[in-house]
Amino acid sequence: MNSEETVDVVLIGGGIMSATLGSLISQLQPDWTIRVYERLGEVAQESSNAWNNAGTGHAALCELNYMPENADGSVSATKAVSINEQFQVSRQYWAYLVAKGALPEPHNFINSAPHMTFVRGAANIEYLKKRVEALKDEPLFPDMEFTEDLERIAEWTPLLAKKRNPRARVAATRMEAGTDVDYGALTKYLMRDMEQRGASVQTNHQVTWLKRLKDGRWKLRLRHTVGNTPKTVIARFVFVGAGGGALALLQHSGIPEIKGFGGFPISGQFLRTTNPKLVAQHHAKVYGKAAVGAPPMSVPHLDTRVVDGETALLFGPYAGFTPKFLKTSTWFDLPFSIRLHNLGPMIQVGLKNFDLVKYLVGELMANREKKMRALREFMPTAKTEDWELITAGQRVQVMKKDPEKGGILQFGTEVITGADGTIAGLLGASPGASTAAPIMLDVLSRCFPDRMAEWEPKLREMIPSYGTELSSDPAAAEASLKATAEVLKLSA
Repeated sequence: MNSEETVDVVLIGGGIMSATLGSLISQLQPDWTIRVYERLGEVAQESSNAWNNAGTGHAALCELNYMPENADGSVSATKAVSINEQFQVSRQYWAYLVAKGALPEPHNFINSAPHMTFVRGAANIEYLKKRVEALKDEPLFPDMEFTEDLERIAEWTPLLAKKRNPRARVAATRMEAGTDVDYGALTKYLMRDMEQRGASVQTNHQVTWLKRLKDGRWKLRLRHTVGNTPKTVIARFVFVGAGGGALALLQHSGIPEIKGFGGFPISGQFLRTTNPKLVAQHHAKVYGKAAVGAPPMSVPHLDTRVVDGETALLFGPYAGFTPKFLKTSTWFDLPFSIRLHNLGPMIQVGLKNFDLVKYLVGELMANREKKMRALREFMPTAKTEDWELITAGQRVQVMKKDPEKGGILQFGTEVITGADGTIAGLLGASPGASTAAPIMLDVLSRCFPDRMAEWEPKLREMIPSYGTELSSDPAAAEASLKATAEVLKLSA
């Protein structure tokens, strides 16, 4: 028998985005009814799962793709500062929730892990020097250390230096303020707290159909994935936070704002070790430079990971391709996403990204030994028997119309909102989870502009820098970094 209920908010997908938006709404408007629907048996099982991502608190402290070298050789800090600013919003929100007891002891989801960059060769070293120079006076990037001394690098993390040719030119930067985040655990804690404040999180429920009604509300049909029991829900507001599944649902909604958008799925793998002797010699997230044509999510990095209280090392990712948009979906996702309105942009992206296609083909053909050689560029002493290959989560990069190029591939996140603000969705990937709080604040401002003034005092309580920029106020930046580090029990 088909049951029907009417609610204020429906969040589709049980990942970090839905968890963050639901957490915010449940505090800003505690009288609203909230339903979360996740098609799998648990929340946080796709991209938010700890082993489906690198767990980096993306703050642009080490990710070189946020500061590419311009054609004239210059380096701009603008995007890196913007990414860090966004991460600080998330960090403030998490600290607020910990302080009020809504989240557990912070070591359950966030831990200190210095963020480093590591490059080889004269040209890359020169670039890294420019990067350091561009960031040295930025309030959110204090105390960045730079060295070309292999012995100093060995002090920071021995695995980078051990058995490396001492005559080879290398350089590294290090920032102690970096973090490792278990977004899977964080998602579950946010969902649990939301439930304690009245929200309902329902797993094994898949949204199969949604339609806008004449009165502006949305009618959703759901199916219980275990018993196939149908359900109908009427919602005043819908957020589609279904990761790779968001594109299909937004297309099905019929909103004109989704026209021209497509998705380019990229799969990935990591090498992982739990060998205690190796884990003890590396405490950092170390990022290198991406290969030519590689997407930003494929920048090689050797990371400390803390998941369920256990420490491991992760290297990768090794990119690949499947037409699936989710790790647990079907091979028809990509072909079924093609529409007349996005076919042109998708063709243009394919024609203009030959380097990416070549890179992905090379990654697909790479055997285990080639993968180990990539690891040995970071860790010369790496032994094959110490490392296992694991499959990471699917990432769906945004393809969209462009007035000049016809179509572009966008390596970031894109918020899609209906004209009347009754529906919103999120497409894209990195930096994703790290910037969930500011992204969801953007959703709120777009969809509930008439309530933002009323919510502002509470937002300022939850996020002290709300409405301002820490990067333009050195004293405020220093105070925020210190305060959140203290609450989250971070080293810096």
